[in-house]
Amino acid sequence: MSDTNIKEVVKEKYGNAALRVASGGSSCCGASPAGTSCDPITSNLYDSTEAGLIPEEAMLASLGCGNPTALAKLNAGETVLDLGSGGGIDVLLSARRVGPTGKAYGLDMTEQMLALANANKAKAGLTNVEFLKGEIEHIPLPDNSVDVIISNCVINLSADKDAVLREAFRVLRPGGRFAVSDVVTRGEMLPEIRKSILLWVGCIAGALEESDYRNKLAAAGFASIELEPTRVYKVEDAREFLSGQGLDVDALAPQVDGKFLSVFIRAVKPETSQKTCCGPTCCN
Repeated sequence: MSDTNIKEVVKEKYGNAALRVASGGSSCCGASPAGTSCDPITSNLYDSTEAGLIPEEAMLASLGCGNPTALAKLNAGETVLDLGSGGGIDVLLSARRVGPTGKAYGLDMTEQMLALANANKAKAGLTNVEFLKGEIEHIPLPDNSVDVIISNCVINLSADKDAVLREAFRVLRPGGRFAVSDVVTRGEMLPEIRKSILLWVGCIAGALEESDYRNKLAAAGFASIELEPTRVYKVEDAREFLSGQGLDVDALAPQVDGKFLSVFIRAVKPETSQKTCCGPTCCN
């Protein structure tokens, strides 16, 4: 599938999810607070206190695999950018944490999700929030303008993850933090197993192997890279889906158990560039 086709599939999927929520339904797979269930990837990510801070539609429209706002350290007055902000759940929670002197941006390429996010912003009554239309491979913000980048199971949707990470590095201020939730794979597996499972994991495909994620972050210039597993999936989590694909689930167990993970990824943009100045003006 070409990069353009992947982008169109993602737009259609997330646009339809936004329309379902706007019409009173669920985005399933969508996030749910503790005590409710949609699927083992997207359910029980936000506690009841967090759910009470945002409009219900923001919760229903989430298609994430983690809760980056709970794991990222956000300080009053900081500027936060959420890549692939969807219905705005993580942007609205971040805005409350950075307070009125801070700013929370959400970036999304889907018109329907942006409309839903702006409606949720109005319901939440927050003034330090701005939703931007654009692609995460081409962030419409200037260099060195953001303190923290968050994202919730979106970077793996990109066909050009290197571009996403380079852009994230560019817009972060020196010392800025990269703090995202994503899905990764661990170790080798049969290609047909990988293909089937990735269709299930988080209702998406495209997950990197965890060492590849580390290498791409380092290549983009990041330091202090950490991947912390937040959920490790077992074959039972995918039994219904895999059975529907005509696969022998029990035979697949050794190929599946422990090889698909939701992770929280931390990295830092170094305070000073590691590059050596090569002339009298190049470092200006």
